[in-house]
Amino acid sequence: MTFKTTKLRDAITFALAVGSTAIAGAAVAQEATAPAQQKATTLDRIEVTGSRIRQVDLETAQPVLAITRADIEKQGFQSVADILQNISATGAPAISRAQPLSAGENVGGQFISMRNLGATRTLILVNGKRLGISTSGLQDVSLIPTAAVERIEVLKDGASSIYGSDAIAGVVNIITRTNFEGATANAYYGQYSQGDGATTRADFVLGFTGDRGSLTAAVEYRKEEAVFSGDREFSAYPQGPMHPTRNWTTVSQWGVINLPTANGGNRVLNQGGDWRRLSNYHALNTNTGATAADPNGSTVDKSNTNLQTHLRTPLESRSLFVNGVFDITDKVRFRSDILYSQRDAERQVAGYPFQSASAGPIPGGFRMSKDSYYNPAGTQWGPGNGVTAQDVNFWRRTWEIPRVDKPTSTTWRFAAGLEGSFEVGERNFDWDVGYLYNNNKVTQENYGNLNIERTKQAVGPSFLNPTTGVVQCGTPTNPIPLTQCVPWNPFIPFGRTGDGGLTGNQALQDFLFQRLNSSGETETNVYSANLSGSLFALQGGDFGFAVGYEHRKEKGRFIPDAQAVTGNSTTLAGGPTNGTYSVDEFFVELAIPLLADLPGAKELSFSVASRYSDYSTFGDTVNNKFGFKWKPIDSLLFRGTYAEGFRAPTINDLYGGGSQTFSFFTDPCDSTFGAARGSAACSAVTPPGYRQVAQGGNAALGPNSQTPVAFFSGSNPNLIPETSKSRTLGVVWSPGFVEGLNASLDWWKIKIEDTIVADTPTQMLNDCYISGDASRCAGFTRGAVDPLNPLTGFVNSLTFSTINAGYREAEGYDLEVNYRLPTSIGNFALNWQTTYTAKDEIKTDTSKTGLPQQLVGYAMSPGFTGTFRIRSNASLSWEKGPFSATWGARYYSSQKETCLSLALFPSECDNPTFRAENSAQTRPINKLGSNTFHDLEFRVATPWNATVAVGANNVFDHVGPTLYSQPSANVSYQGQFDIGRFVYMKYQQRF
Repeated sequence: MTFKTTKLRDAITFALAVGSTAIAGAAVAQEATAPAQQKATTLDRIEVTGSRIRQVDLETAQPVLAITRADIEKQGFQSVADILQNISATGAPAISRAQPLSAGENVGGQFISMRNLGATRTLILVNGKRLGISTSGLQDVSLIPTAAVERIEVLKDGASSIYGSDAIAGVVNIITRTNFEGATANAYYGQYSQGDGATTRADFVLGFTGDRGSLTAAVEYRKEEAVFSGDREFSAYPQGPMHPTRNWTTVSQWGVINLPTANGGNRVLNQGGDWRRLSNYHALNTNTGATAADPNGSTVDKSNTNLQTHLRTPLESRSLFVNGVFDITDKVRFRSDILYSQRDAERQVAGYPFQSASAGPIPGGFRMSKDSYYNPAGTQWGPGNGVTAQDVNFWRRTWEIPRVDKPTSTTWRFAAGLEGSFEVGERNFDWDVGYLYNNNKVTQENYGNLNIERTKQAVGPSFLNPTTGVVQCGTPTNPIPLTQCVPWNPFIPFGRTGDGGLTGNQALQDFLFQRLNSSGETETNVYSANLSGSLFALQGGDFGFAVGYEHRKEKGRFIPDAQAVTGNSTTLAGGPTNGTYSVDEFFVELAIPLLADLPGAKELSFSVASRYSDYSTFGDTVNNKFGFKWKPIDSLLFRGTYAEGFRAPTINDLYGGGSQTFSFFTDPCDSTFGAARGSAACSAVTPPGYRQVAQGGNAALGPNSQTPVAFFSGSNPNLIPETSKSRTLGVVWSPGFVEGLNASLDWWKIKIEDTIVADTPTQMLNDCYISGDASRCAGFTRGAVDPLNPLTGFVNSLTFSTINAGYREAEGYDLEVNYRLPTSIGNFALNWQTTYTAKDEIKTDTSKTGLPQQLVGYAMSPGFTGTFRIRSNASLSWEKGPFSATWGARYYSSQKETCLSLALFPSECDNPTFRAENSAQTRPINKLGSNTFHDLEFRVATPWNATVAVGANNVFDHVGPTLYSQPSANVSYQGQFDIGRFVYMKYQQRF
């Protein structure tokens, strides 16, 4: 057994040994200092997420899920992000850690998307106040140390009338520890059963309380190591284990020289150093060279980029949270909290697939000089190889230097305020004034991209210096010192040293590859004042109210490295983002308890809220909310809400500098799968039998293929806010004849209009060629058409931005069942949460004629990650004496995706003539079954006031199906699924 796989065993042994040696001291301490008695609690009014009015009843008109400290400690998921990601109402994460191809300021962060409606439509709060945002409007929950969390409340309803922008799909309120007495230390270690992906976490919480206040501090360190795609069978190959030789990239680590056909066509230098013709030079049908006889194609002269790419990106974080409360007088309290967090992340993808003809900001790139010493078709070697001396284009994947991004995020968050109460007559009123400051700085270091100007120099004229015996740039009459230029031979295969190759040539690597550094900063300032209380009595109770004012200013910038801005690097070019906006808001909320303790009306109450927001960017907006609660009997509650919401455009939406991107898109003119193939509009601009061109210059394998040339994505200063309407209707049942049972069922529906969407190349082309919108045809160009070449006339430039277009509508049901059962063999507790999504559709075209895309039950719909129809989580806990255990199950329903190839792989296509309900066209669909992941944890409480736990997530090592559409991932797998059995141990010591 290797060291890698024994680290967990050693860690558990060490923890138990430390605990055993501490038993004597701990026992003495227990006798000397009796544990602090828990303070008696009184029935008091508290503020529940979704309302500013303090109340006694925790059951509100809107569905709120509470995750307690005890719930957190009974599971193996140890980060706030992972805990929230396993809620059944949560959708695919933005920038999943299974997507190392992601770029920009948000890489390394973890973001929550309620209802799968997008992370920017879920508002994250810390103690009822906003968490800071990036310029893209994303809120990074990985910044919050789990050790500081007391509970998490998840409002599964819109709440813009209470909290303002972004609270469309839901609100997550992370409530931190306060009034903590004593000290607690925790240690956690786990790794996958394959011996990788180790996670280490250690934290310490210390608290003091006194007559006038309290101070609580939590410090946490967390490190999660990488998992590489090549270390899992399901991700080791571009199109999964059933097709291990398919979809390897044609730009490989062997080096290819592009020669005219008359001189023998493209040639490759093999590992033996011999020149031969490139094996797939004329394979125009696919970039695998696949045929009916050999559907999987050959891997000769190609690269499997998965071998160098992360499956799970690593991260390391350090955080400190301090909360202080001080009673200035009996009626006035000062409350403050400070958060410091630093997160280091990393992402790695394969070395850059360099193609000289498309390198740099100038179309056509550059060529290797005929006067280069290493040009096989040059002055030095060309005649000996039977070709005319000439400048040549070439391909070479720089396998020796994988591309690595290392983003570092540093956050300071400070919140402070005064709160208190006063009396008018016999009525109490609560007030608070507060200030919030959040600053987040991000730096990104990138290594592994080529400096284009230096690459051009390195393959320019060079010669063998007879004096030194070293090849150097320039000519014998005008030599360039090696300190200013290092010649490159791109045709030396990976792994072979010498002859001007990259392997082992540090001077060449330092010359070609520069470290790029980008930086960004966002700043949030919030001033707020609130007043709440009751005005008069109704039959059902006090008529409550809350009013408040808030001023918020957001400021942000992100500055890419100058090499990226100028396009002098093979990294995607992008411009700087810089902007600011402010908003003034007023809100009012009313609680109207109409009836109570009457036959058929144990409770009947209504709630009303309204918020006025005035933005410096687009103007003002008003959003309202209405709710009701009705208890005909004590054990039965009916509830419902209607809410208006909005999401304001972000700094990046309005002021983003834009960037290059190798987009995935579907050309509707493609003769094989295009929706407008054969139309007059397509025939006028494409050749007969036209095929969409994919990476490597070959025909696309199928829909949603990656462009061979970079497109440009920018911002739009004319955006208006998204608006939404959400409805909920539910029932809560706590039958008296089954003690310990509580069940709730809620229907929900959300519709978002004027959605702010990143316009897509697919949508632009569909609007142009299918919907006939001529204005949309102006955003792209096509190359010249050769009637004899079906790979001409492809889209060679395209610019797109964010737009307000279409709508997004989702509808479904949430079921939650809780049951506690004490027995002679222990106390059992069941928690079961299920979300059933009946509808999730999106329409993003600018016309009124297009059909919406359906997302429910699909792994991917063009440009959007699909939504599971059913997500269900169940946990069963048992406790008896010092022993306890928890079993959990996480269920994901089946998904459909477009078949890989009906012609080549008919057995992988179970519905070749599938037709969606709202579509007149058929397409081949494959349905993949449901998946369940099981978790198990055992715990024992020791006599020395500690708890030792061991467990496993995905205890049966279940692996999901191959998904060629790569939902929320950069491999043929579902990015939301577990990637192996994760075994862990935990040790908690209380002092």
